[in-house]
Amino acid sequence: MKLYYATGTCSLSPHIVAIEAGLALELERVDIKAIPRLTETGADYARINPNLYVPALALDDGTIVLEGTAIVQYLADLAPASGLAPPPGTLARVQLQSWLGFIATELHKAYSPWLFHPEYGAQAQDVARSRIAARLDYVERQLAAGGPYLLGERYSIADAYLYTILGWSAYARVDLSAFPQVNNLMARVGERPAVRAALRVEAGRQAA
Repeated sequence: MKLYYATGTCSLSPHIVAIEAGLALELERVDIKAIPRLTETGADYARINPNLYVPALALDDGTIVLEGTAIVQYLADLAPASGLAPPPGTLARVQLQSWLGFIATELHKAYSPWLFHPEYGAQAQDVARSRIAARLDYVERQLAAGGPYLLGERYSIADAYLYTILGWSAYARVDLSAFPQVNNLMARVGERPAVRAALRVEAGRQAA
């Protein structure tokens, strides 16, 4: 399998999940700052993902899987013994999907594009930060009631995704200081060997 990724983007979460699951994964970096969008081997990324964003997962038979939340579930299901996702058809799986949807729509899309493009203006960015704070208050309360992870005692792909998105906070000037449970989760996830390995690999490939 090959993961098309860009350093500093949401493609970090499937990279983390693949390492956690013990899955072999080839990486191909995409230059997301240029048009036409090319991969590091010179491939036209529009032919891989017409939407032009990362991640995309190319399977060994040539099938392309798009959308980060779908990719992380697919990877977790390839390694059920990893415990990264509850089995399909269970209530716990529905709760996982609920968190993935929440992170994608309420947090991910509040950070990006609004806080990464100054041309949207200060007012729009202030609104985005206010919305993020309200959503993080919900996450904080859920963690306080049933943490330490989003699914309770079980670390899951949702935690990897949340860690990835909230990792943009310093750059985006989103203040996390009012959310101790969220910060505890970030610290806990950030200490995982798979997370450190993914960050190290991506940083090393970017510098190469």
